[in-house]
Amino acid sequence: MDFKDTPEEAKFRAEIREWLRKNAPKGKRPGGAWTGSLIGEDSLKFHKDWQKKLYEGGWAAVAWPKEYGGRGASLMEQVIFYEEMARACAPSVVNVIGIALVGPVLIGHGTEEQKQRFLKPILSGDMIWSQGFSEPNAGSDLASLSTRAVLEGDHFVVNGQKVWTSFGTIADWILLLVRTDPSAPKHRGISCLLVDLHSPGVTIRPLVQMTGDAEFSEVFFDNVRVPQQNLVGALNDGWSIAIATLMHERGGVAVAIQVQIEQVLSSLFDLARRTGKNGRSAMEDPRIRQELARCYAEVQIARWNGYRSLTKIVKDGMPGPEGSFGKVFWTELNQRMQELALNLSGVFGLVPSGDPLTVDSGRWVYGYLRSRGNTIEGGTSEIQRNIVAERVLGLPKG
Repeated sequence: MDFKDTPEEAKFRAEIREWLRKNAPKGKRPGGAWTGSLIGEDSLKFHKDWQKKLYEGGWAAVAWPKEYGGRGASLMEQVIFYEEMARACAPSVVNVIGIALVGPVLIGHGTEEQKQRFLKPILSGDMIWSQGFSEPNAGSDLASLSTRAVLEGDHFVVNGQKVWTSFGTIADWILLLVRTDPSAPKHRGISCLLVDLHSPGVTIRPLVQMTGDAEFSEVFFDNVRVPQQNLVGALNDGWSIAIATLMHERGGVAVAIQVQIEQVLSSLFDLARRTGKNGRSAMEDPRIRQELARCYAEVQIARWNGYRSLTKIVKDGMPGPEGSFGKVFWTELNQRMQELALNLSGVFGLVPSGDPLTVDSGRWVYGYLRSRGNTIEGGTSEIQRNIVAERVLGLPKG
């Protein structure tokens, strides 16, 4: 991979850098954390307003085709966009799942009617999306899902339950995998539906995490009627839609995560400069400097491994198992950085937001608690290590 920008890429970088200089939010954000929860009312409004500004500037989804509101950006231009977002410490969009997963799936597999109806409000943030894949007995083995949809006339009738649904409490719609042919092999009897979460028969129960947020939810469907025109792709071909969705998740979301860990690193260095230790800045303490140097080096490793994955996609058009290594690495790195921040903050680092004694509005205790879930969500570290062992190292299955 050539790490130097081409003339076209340099022009693209200068354009987004200048736009962010003029438009990225300045000053304190709701709760004081730039990458914290979206669930709170103030934080939700803040991120919606930011996505609206990105949309109006034509930056909400640079990778989408121009005819659907994007910029038709190349893969490397997407990387440049996220690098400049990290450099500007810009906040994330509110409609992460809609832009990174649902929109690309509809562009590739949706009907023209679905594209016209959903793509614009996804970009503007007026329609928030969630993803209904996991179930209590279908997590790692997603194809074992049991939520059923029966076609009655021109509607599907949906019954079942989803769990660990991100943004379920704030979402308007859900990309839902359902079983439409129970007699078929489990991978072949699945369909994909677009379901309005305000429909009668939908019940959403927040799952409160140890952070105090309800970022995830259980979603129950009791005879929920879904118009047949909300079917994505062909009937009983939902597994191919699921694979396409997960590919987008491993690609676009992974790049966005790199932005987050670089912002955490920057804030960690700033915290060390402001924190006193033995009568001087913690940055001058040899042991702290060594730990910070390790964090810096590992963030760069995460970046270069991300570039390696991108090279695979550029060459083959498909993500490879390298993404599993990256997922294990960044999740455990984030946990180490959050723990170091708490050690630097001392006892007041454990004080949550809202208390006058809190450090940085409680962002570090929040980040530490939230990082515990990183090694579970999106495929556990154990599963990712199995993928690396079997598909990269060629080891036998255990």
